[in-house]
Amino acid sequence: MKTTNRKRRRAAAAFLTTVCMLCGCGAKEYEIPYEEAPAVSSFQITKTAAMAKQAELFAQELCVAASDITGGTSVDMSQAESAALFDLNRHEVLYAKNIHEKLYPASLTKILTALVALKYGNLEDTITVSQTAAGITESGAQLCGLKAGDTLTLDQAMHALLMYSANDAGLAIAEHIGGSVEQFAAMMNEEAHSLGATNCHFVNPHGLQDEDHYVTAYDLYLIFNEVMKYEKFTEIITMESYTTTYSDRNGRPKTFDFHTTNQYLQGNYTAPENIKVVGGKTGTTSAAGNCLILLSKDASGNPYISVILHASERGILYEEMTDLLSEINK
Repeated sequence: MKTTNRKRRRAAAAFLTTVCMLCGCGAKEYEIPYEEAPAVSSFQITKTAAMAKQAELFAQELCVAASDITGGTSVDMSQAESAALFDLNRHEVLYAKNIHEKLYPASLTKILTALVALKYGNLEDTITVSQTAAGITESGAQLCGLKAGDTLTLDQAMHALLMYSANDAGLAIAEHIGGSVEQFAAMMNEEAHSLGATNCHFVNPHGLQDEDHYVTAYDLYLIFNEVMKYEKFTEIITMESYTTTYSDRNGRPKTFDFHTTNQYLQGNYTAPENIKVVGGKTGTTSAAGNCLILLSKDASGNPYISVILHASERGILYEEMTDLLSEINK
């Protein structure tokens, strides 16, 4: 059943490509209608045959799904609000549940923070921590202990951001790159929209709760797919532990020494046979539930992105993610 479904989707994609070629796709430029809050993410910008050429141009290197894809699978995603599995080589969505539903992303926000920082920053830059960055007081917020006046490189801050999910590091990065949290959030939204991730909106670099801060599983795929182009990002998310020395306001040495929050890399959960979890990003708040996005590879080295949003518990999150990754072998 599953193989048949995949063949049908591939045949449909091949048909769309043929239509585009017959219509002279690539011979001239076309204006693409664009809105920041469409019914689904902006890959699906057409519903008419006359506009199929624009859709193919936008999505020809992307995985595309307008609705749920759960038939023919045995995935149990009953305890999560949204989930998806993307085959990056075949540009195919293997599983999709509510992937265009707007949900709180918690610290999965930080993959977009990393993308903006890597695009506009210099990893050797020195960041001086402000009182704002050092002053997060929200209960349960993950912090790496930065104090006002501390200095560290953007590279060091990126490790704290992605491995330890440090919210204070996120604020320090945002102020360094954008000049203010508000300006950095504007840069985040601009970057997301440029990728076609138009069902999301960000107001901070860390993902601490705000009603106007939301994303979809599909938009997270678009963002993660883009940030993986930076070798530094992939390098950091594969690391299990990290130790480095930075300076306090008086020049005295201080030490970061932490482990990744990714439970697969810590060895607390095991991926399915023949599947390697390369790395990813975790996220948890009371409103967002438990969230996880991963880069994984099969036995042949083919890459996949998987994402789960709003799982009820951490243990359930990893159990359902393992179940989702099992689809790669089928």
